[in-house]
Amino acid sequence: MGEIDTIAAIATPLGTGGIGIVRISGPDAFGTAERIVRLAKGGRVSSLAGYTCAYGLAADQEGPIDEVIVTAFRGPHSYTGEDIVEISAHGGVYLMDRLLNACCKNGARPALAGEFTKRAFLNGRIDLSQAEAVIDVINAKNEYALQSSVSQLRGSVSKEIHEIREQIIYEIAFIESALDDPEHISLDGYGEKLLKVVLSVKKKLEKLICSSSNGRVVSEGVKTVILGKPNAGKSSLMNVLVGEDRAIVTDVAGTTRDILEEHIYLQGISLNVVDTAGIRDTEDVVEKIGVSRAMEEAKKADLIIYVVDGSRKLDENDYQIMDFIKERKSVVLLNKSDLEPVVSADEVEKRSGHKVIGISAKEETGIDLLEEEIKSLFYEGEIDFNDQVLITNVRHAEALREAYDSIRMVENSIENGMPEDFFSIDLMNAYEKLGLIVGEAVEDDLVNEIFSKFCMGK
Repeated sequence: MGEIDTIAAIATPLGTGGIGIVRISGPDAFGTAERIVRLAKGGRVSSLAGYTCAYGLAADQEGPIDEVIVTAFRGPHSYTGEDIVEISAHGGVYLMDRLLNACCKNGARPALAGEFTKRAFLNGRIDLSQAEAVIDVINAKNEYALQSSVSQLRGSVSKEIHEIREQIIYEIAFIESALDDPEHISLDGYGEKLLKVVLSVKKKLEKLICSSSNGRVVSEGVKTVILGKPNAGKSSLMNVLVGEDRAIVTDVAGTTRDILEEHIYLQGISLNVVDTAGIRDTEDVVEKIGVSRAMEEAKKADLIIYVVDGSRKLDENDYQIMDFIKERKSVVLLNKSDLEPVVSADEVEKRSGHKVIGISAKEETGIDLLEEEIKSLFYEGEIDFNDQVLITNVRHAEALREAYDSIRMVENSIENGMPEDFFSIDLMNAYEKLGLIVGEAVEDDLVNEIFSKFCMGK
């Protein structure tokens, strides 16, 4: 990283607010703050003990800026591992900009995006997976995502990865020692012993990789597509879920011709809901394109909500949809329960292979049952983030898959009676791939790319 300098940035969102904070980190953090702030009760900012606050007046060459609170954090017991000073003032765009400029004229430079967290990583305060969890906490879109990110920030992923790497490196060291000193360290029967370790590691990796599916849903949201015939009530349902009239609702079949996507929250779960064109055979060129797009979206969906018009007899269009969703994660809604029923829930359930929930989108009844069903489909009850590690990061999932492939190669080598040095090569590759997750032996370009996604004051 070169010579360590002092950085400063606005650590609160830009705009008018009650409080705004400028954060300073580096060897001259206290000196920079001292050149700007005069403490009300005398004394010097540089004399403040860690984890203490003091009231004062901030000023620059043009005159007073604002009354401020100075908070001191002494390294290495700070977020970055360096001396940190935070100057809290009244929130305002001009005021914060002036305060930051004063810092930059008195010993600091403007921080790069994510540079505070990058310094925390480089100074050993957190590993790379924890650093990535910081931005996930900031970007969390629902309660599950927040809990998962906080768990990772506290080291849940790191702990799991370190334990697996310790198992692997022990075996690598044993093999290398035995190859270097065969007179004193025997490898007789070692393959059988190693196989037990490899199978244990393989099982742990499989569990983490499998969790990435739920992890993606937690972090990104459930891609949800609403399917049904024209006038089944898809757009009405969309409006109920969103809480406002976003989709056009008419009695004219084929009103919805293109996809409409909205982001909503149900039971703490984030849903990316897509309303689609009604599924039917049509000669209308534009509507036909809409139907084709609807089916393409459904193929990519995490969840399909199939809306059946309970007041109309089932037809070939319904059967087509029901056959399509049989092997997919789906919820079937028997809509228009406020009208005289023509279709029975048993009939739909038997043909679709899915549980049927009776609703009325018009009267907004049965929506609570839909919410509970979606929650149970994805989480099968409450997730305990204290015990369960979820992989929510795509980079982590890819590294785990590559490590898993290497462990499989070790397993195959043992079963095929290959020499022990073959074991060592693939074990080391798995070890290094897992190291990428926590930031060991990671390339500088990757580190820079990760932290470039952070906001300026973090």
